[in-house]
Amino acid sequence: MVASDSQPTEPVKVLSGQLTRLEIFWRDHYDWLLGRGYQLRTRYRPDWKPSWEGTGKLSIQCADGSGPQHPSTMAAQRISDGELLTFKRISKSRFPCEIDIGQYFSSPPVCNDPRNHCVPIYDVLQIPDDDDTHILVMPRLREYHDPRFDTVGEGVEFFRQIFEGLTFMHKHDVAHRDATHMNIMMDARLLYPDGYHPFLPWRTPDMSGYAKHFTRTQRPVKYFLVDFGLSRKYAPEDRPPVEPIIAGGDKSVPEFATADACDPFPVDVYTLGNLIKMYFLDGDEFTSSRSGFEFMRPLVTDMTQADPSKRPTMDEAVERFETIMKGLSSWKLRSRVVKSKDSYFMGFFRSIRHWRRRIVFIAKRVPPIPSPN
Repeated sequence: MVASDSQPTEPVKVLSGQLTRLEIFWRDHYDWLLGRGYQLRTRYRPDWKPSWEGTGKLSIQCADGSGPQHPSTMAAQRISDGELLTFKRISKSRFPCEIDIGQYFSSPPVCNDPRNHCVPIYDVLQIPDDDDTHILVMPRLREYHDPRFDTVGEGVEFFRQIFEGLTFMHKHDVAHRDATHMNIMMDARLLYPDGYHPFLPWRTPDMSGYAKHFTRTQRPVKYFLVDFGLSRKYAPEDRPPVEPIIAGGDKSVPEFATADACDPFPVDVYTLGNLIKMYFLDGDEFTSSRSGFEFMRPLVTDMTQADPSKRPTMDEAVERFETIMKGLSSWKLRSRVVKSKDSYFMGFFRSIRHWRRRIVFIAKRVPPIPSPN
């Protein structure tokens, strides 16, 4: 979950398409960012005029009609090469380690290790009129679960990469401390070759229709851990550390209810296991479970033990996961992922499309686990 001290956006302005109070920051820094080689959307130009005015269109129908879902993030573009970016506005006094940890994993030789799944930090900009406020410049990423997983093999590759990425952080003596559902993203450029709107991602960039995409089997993706606002790096001789409780997005961690301080590394193991439990195995009244992943149940149960000393380390979790993965048949890996809240009719049509793709993939010997490496 992206951390911020900002207030929620005003609903009236959001619906009307006007700039919210929190978007004013970006408008006021448009020219300054432009001078540093970064361009914000037309919505934030100081002389912006809404494109829908006088056209009979609603703001929601226009590319410049909506702002970010979270007040601390913003879509941008690098002028030199056109790469689409995400800016994240942070307070260094509130999150003193975020820049250093992000830059550590983004610098050679660490950034060149294929096991590194930390979001790259391209640049850090200090706001000229505020010593405490910085902007992190990162690649444009998308939520890891959107579009939906088509096959079990796609889900397995997601597990593999995130297990690998969190293990890599731990090997470098860094605890993420908020490795939850909202802090895992993916590079979706190959899935969406024609792009998508940064804040209404199911639409095309110009809002003219629905954004078309491939499956992960057709275009494998890389997943990233993001948001190091609560993360900490330790000296090897200081492990295992005991830190005051700072709750991230997952408030169900057992230690949070029984102690004032804990080792954050087993907390990472719990939050990752609980993510799989919640979003792939069990679900709840708001979240669909996804069928086909029961083979993860024993490992997830151990990762979410109430006693942190009984949880496996990430190294042990990876070793067990690799054994599980080797036991899965190609037929199992190519099977369709069904969400528990799918309707019968939508499931029927998705099943037909899935079988068409499946036959083609088998004929072309497309791997059932779509690794981007």
